[in-house]
Amino acid sequence: MLPELERFASSLEMDYELYPYDVAGSIAHTRGLAAARLVSKTQATAIERGLRRVKRELDEGAFRFRPADEDIHTAIERRLTEITPAGASLHAGRSRNDQVALDLRLFCRDAAAEATVGLAALVETLASKALTHAGWLMPGYTHLQRAQAVTLGHHLLAHAEPLLRDAARFRQAYESAGAMPLGSGALAATTLPLRRDVVARELGFTRLTENSIDAVSDRDFALDLAYACAVLAIHLSRLGEDIVLWASAEFGFVTLADEISTGSSLMPQKKNPDIAELLRGRAGRSLGSLVALATTVKGLPLAYDRALRRLTTHSTVWRRRPSSSSTWSSTASAWPLRRATRACLPRTQRRNSSAKGPHFARRMRRSQGRCARASSGPHPAPSLRSPAATSWAAPISAVWLLEPGRCGARPPRCVAGAGRVRHRSASGRVA
Repeated sequence: MLPELERFASSLEMDYELYPYDVAGSIAHTRGLAAARLVSKTQATAIERGLRRVKRELDEGAFRFRPADEDIHTAIERRLTEITPAGASLHAGRSRNDQVALDLRLFCRDAAAEATVGLAALVETLASKALTHAGWLMPGYTHLQRAQAVTLGHHLLAHAEPLLRDAARFRQAYESAGAMPLGSGALAATTLPLRRDVVARELGFTRLTENSIDAVSDRDFALDLAYACAVLAIHLSRLGEDIVLWASAEFGFVTLADEISTGSSLMPQKKNPDIAELLRGRAGRSLGSLVALATTVKGLPLAYDRALRRLTTHSTVWRRRPSSSSTWSSTASAWPLRRATRACLPRTQRRNSSAKGPHFARRMRRSQGRCARASSGPHPAPSLRSPAATSWAAPISAVWLLEPGRCGARPPRCVAGAGRVRHRSASGRVA
């Protein structure tokens, strides 16, 4: 192929982030081949050691790519065969098609896990602040006109509720990517007696794909994740818009801390809510990625098409990539807002609620009840500047994460991320 066409066809810039998952899938595939006695134990050991060396080189930035490396999968296998001749046996019973499908599923499960953990932290912050300010009266708005008196806590919980639904969508996206496609081959499986159950168990998958044609062409799980990201971005945009309004002189509800605001080169008295504005503006990127992904998938015939390999860009465009500091995830955008939520409310006192307290669900119900009673009872003079009540918070992680392998954390047997799984102790806390 002509060099300029090789550059055009290369997806290395987009699928580079898949390398931890490609190595994890290849190690699991090697163990499956060994279990099926398709490779010897000596070969399996050499392949696994070689793969770990390749990953170490990629982690440290010492990996040397070549112009002929059309994607990260080709690059890893090429380097593996340079390290050990046994690497040539790795591709037995595996096609690039089902390999790409496997890597993308692992990536989507990890991204959904990361989003769930980030949402838990943000909801915990909102709930803690809602409880602290459960009795603080403020005007409620319809049509951006003052309508009825509500409480600040009730308003904050109105932002927390959609985030809980977002977390449910990310958990569904995690489960949607839970079928193991390796062994489907190019589209018609393979005649080799593969041990797909061994590979699935090594990677923490809950089930096997049943139709090989669908397995290599299915990207519904990526659509589920992209949709969850788009809806989350919408909800974070609305929360950011409230902070923008509340920080304006016309509303005057909050004063932004210096750490989460910017000044003006001409007007030093200004504090601009840039982080909230950027959060609001970046929602369009997530929506655009969802539309681009759906538009690509809707026009593809069965089974596998090269365009499916380029879908990685739409699934990863919202995550920070090692090769690009300008690419962010939707959940990464939540962290500045979480800090802003802590820093800007109330105006007269900024309290970091880090003490441990009751169960999150109990605190959430208590916050809802206090806010409801404060909204329906006799109203003193409305104020957002009253002294704050005693603040306390409970780690949501103690109740948010489900059992290992079915929750936000990577499966415990996944060789790509076993170290990040936290297990529940007898007391119910997450260790």
